[in-house]
Amino acid sequence: MRKIESVYVPHETHWVGNGFRVHNFIPSGFGLDMKRMDPFILLDYNAKMSVSPSDTARGVGAHPHRGFETVTIAYEGKVEHHDSFGDGGIIGTGDVQWMSAASGVLHKEFYESGFNKTGGDFCMVQLWVNLASEFKMSEPKYQAIANDKMGVYDLGGGGRIEVIAGEYEGVNGAARTYSPVHLMNAKLQSGQSTEFSFEEHFNTALLIIKGAVVVNESEIVPQDNLALFENNGTDFSIRALEDSMVLVMSGEPLNEPIVHYGPFVMNTKEELNQAFIDFESGKFGHLE
Repeated sequence: MRKIESVYVPHETHWVGNGFRVHNFIPSGFGLDMKRMDPFILLDYNAKMSVSPSDTARGVGAHPHRGFETVTIAYEGKVEHHDSFGDGGIIGTGDVQWMSAASGVLHKEFYESGFNKTGGDFCMVQLWVNLASEFKMSEPKYQAIANDKMGVYDLGGGGRIEVIAGEYEGVNGAARTYSPVHLMNAKLQSGQSTEFSFEEHFNTALLIIKGAVVVNESEIVPQDNLALFENNGTDFSIRALEDSMVLVMSGEPLNEPIVHYGPFVMNTKEELNQAFIDFESGKFGHLE
């Protein structure tokens, strides 16, 4: 059995741009760093909040990325995004945007215009997945994963596992990944339970988006908390104490050097310096 190593309570929020109010779990000031959750090197969680109507655009303007992938998971609300390679679209409730920044891209994201005008409940996760050195300078690409295109394992009784990436009980996720990554939403009705099994050396965690769960019938993890598992054992269970939704993540560590600054994550200081040079010289393209 894989046991919980630590449960992390969200610390104070900070604003990303003027639209996203996030708890930063990875890296964090309480010991959960990029290496411990490799290949997951950032986890920003915008817990459920109420957004007031506005005619002023709210979000984050054009900014660069290099060396990793950004995964945006929409639980409530809508986000509109564009990048310097002409990709873009709307991430609606239940959808996922999987963007491989790789060699470099400019990106911006705002509340979708209609949602911005009407307001409403908003809840999202942005996860950064590191790329191995051999893929960091590959061509950027984008995967739009609508909720109805995800792999679904029916648990019965209204419960389901929505597989974004990787595999659960023979059901494969829609996302194509550069390294082994399992990413899925467990939607459980009150009292419902299910089991998971990931390789022992994979770094594994749960983020409780809604409700509360008990893990291995021994430890309660409340809403908005993150549970980090030990790298010892493979199997664990979760049971919903109320109607719940849990983001389950497990990935094989790359075990490569991580040198980062802001939106660039590379393997060496020289590569990091080159990222700044390339960005400033316009090699990431242009985006208004």
